[in-house]
Amino acid sequence: MRIITFTTLYPNAQQPGHGIFVQTRLQRLLQFAPEIDARVIAPVPYYPPGLPGPAHYRQLARVPNTETLHGIEVDHPRFLVLPKIGMNLAPGTLARAAITAARRLRATGFDFDLIDAHYFYPDGVAAAQMSQALGVPFTVTARGSDINVIADYPKPRQRIVAAANNAAQVFTVSAALRDRLVRLGAAADNIVVARNGVDPDLFAPVDDREALRRDLGMSSTTLISVGNLVELKGHHLVIDALGALEQTHLWIIGDGPEKSRLVRQAQQLGLTDRVRFIPRTDQQTLRRYYAAADALVLASSREGWANVLLEAMACGTPVVATAVSGNPEVVADPAAGELVDQRSSHGLAAGIRRLLQRQPDRGQVRRYAERFSWDATSALQAKVFARIIRERNS
Repeated sequence: MRIITFTTLYPNAQQPGHGIFVQTRLQRLLQFAPEIDARVIAPVPYYPPGLPGPAHYRQLARVPNTETLHGIEVDHPRFLVLPKIGMNLAPGTLARAAITAARRLRATGFDFDLIDAHYFYPDGVAAAQMSQALGVPFTVTARGSDINVIADYPKPRQRIVAAANNAAQVFTVSAALRDRLVRLGAAADNIVVARNGVDPDLFAPVDDREALRRDLGMSSTTLISVGNLVELKGHHLVIDALGALEQTHLWIIGDGPEKSRLVRQAQQLGLTDRVRFIPRTDQQTLRRYYAAADALVLASSREGWANVLLEAMACGTPVVATAVSGNPEVVADPAAGELVDQRSSHGLAAGIRRLLQRQPDRGQVRRYAERFSWDATSALQAKVFARIIRERNS
């Protein structure tokens, strides 16, 4: 089986953490099913080299046209993104760039059988156009904000549903996303849940946790909140909750536009000495923070499938999470931690207190996370891809 993984969410030399969850799923699939051969088409927005502008855009100009990541060949064609009016135009410009790249792959002898797209808009909609132009079936995976946010807009919603109903198979990373897609108008019998897993070797407890805490400077009860510094992640609510939790510290790990506001919030609440901001870091370093912390707190307003919850639990660290979207599917046992029904500082503080009072056994937390291996998802993907290709060739 030869497949193209198609997505704008994929790491590159300039952004090694960008879309790493898509890369991880593909790597696990190829390890599980060596009969599958894959190439990646991961377009990036076009930005003229040498043009001054925000660092993020200058970074895009330095992304190589092609590269090999973990033994997988990755093509980064450029597509046009226009500010403000770009939402409706993006699927078309993305599809044109990807079709050209796919035809180049064919010319080299990689005669692919299937396009496996990730993220519904614009990627999944563009994949439908690719499928028609190239004469191969496509699958698409719904991952979160593509369905929970972008589908709220009428035109994208219409195109998302059309793409879902033209796909050979739709995957969602949670049952909550599957149900949302069905409510939007997608055919239920064409949707299957393929949740993310966790790497139990990368994310694991450390041998000497107390030594690690001393090395990191954790001298008292310490919570961590991990994710982009944007409103929907709810870091501001965790800071507010900290005011009701004596002798407790909070480490916020991530980057984003809300940082200055969060820093001011901590200052205004007199919590500067108890709130620490840490820039986004690589997974090896993140594992150390997970393993050392007393709890991870995730106060999101929405999530497709929150990888940080599984990563923390695999390191033996229990979690407190808002009961939104796919979170109840991840935190489905008291061994994992606490779910908070009320997304507020009061609700979070109460949930954190409950967790700290009962102190879940870290070994049990780890064993709970081990249920979420990648094997089930990889087996499902391999089976679905084989069926689609068999039906195409019959």
